[in-house]
Amino acid sequence: MKSAYNPGVHRFAVFVVAWTVFLFVAGALVTSNDAALSVPDWPKSFGTWFPSLRMLAGGAFFEHSHRVIAGGLGIFTLALAVLIWIKDNRRWLRWFGVIAVAGIAVQAVLGGEVVRQMLHYWLPVIHACFAQIVFGALLSIAVFTSRWWLSDRLPQLADTGSPSIHAVTIANAEVIFFQVVLGAGFRHQEIPVWPHIAGAFVVLGVVIWTAIVLRKRFGTSPELSRARMMLHAIFGIQFLLGFGAYWSRLSTVGAAQPMPVMVWLTVVHIVVGALLFAFSRFIVLICFRIVPRRGELAAAASRQVAVQ
Repeated sequence: MKSAYNPGVHRFAVFVVAWTVFLFVAGALVTSNDAALSVPDWPKSFGTWFPSLRMLAGGAFFEHSHRVIAGGLGIFTLALAVLIWIKDNRRWLRWFGVIAVAGIAVQAVLGGEVVRQMLHYWLPVIHACFAQIVFGALLSIAVFTSRWWLSDRLPQLADTGSPSIHAVTIANAEVIFFQVVLGAGFRHQEIPVWPHIAGAFVVLGVVIWTAIVLRKRFGTSPELSRARMMLHAIFGIQFLLGFGAYWSRLSTVGAAQPMPVMVWLTVVHIVVGALLFAFSRFIVLICFRIVPRRGELAAAASRQVAVQ
């Protein structure tokens, strides 16, 4: 069902996406400052919902701040789902909003289990990776509610190559997500660093392949040309940040506490990694919006023949 563009809903969806990036910063600060489990209980902090600043000394400040920002995301996502249900008549998007709220709830439970299980059973890694999936869902809602997505004047591009551009961009997003898993595994000390380093070069190859396919098949498309250049730029920054973060870790290995250079290089590396995966998802959505799948083209041709 066609829905009219609602600027209020879209702007609020963009705000929720931006708040999620803020939450990534807060979560990365917890890990980078070795502040995990600084608050021993959950969902309260030291037995209260509103601990004093004296109680939040040291790493507890980062841990509690992360919980407060996450709680805000839960409230904002619920409000977004309600807005979509009221203002948007696309039934599938309404239920997608409900799924996003459920994803936030699952993520909160995972965060609580990280505290209850004392970082065991790969729970911190699962918590970090599931956050990326929820982020992708919220970004998708922002795209689905945009004027661009709802426009009837978007060009429809024919894809004559093989594999299809949909398969190429989905593979690109999947490889980047697997690299996120490897990064989370190393960051939470579940695996050594070499799989993550090797994965960076695999992602490099897949990103180059994706960009080449986009340029060869859709070089005249402004949307996909900009997406291709942004994919290169974000990955290039992330690649350099990865080596910078690892260098800072090695150079400060003997420090009594996490040093600022290591903390901030790691935090920026984590956040840009989340943005890279989200942008790879965004490219998938662009392709599905302006490049009809071959089955859709065949069905449309059949209907046209039947009408004639």
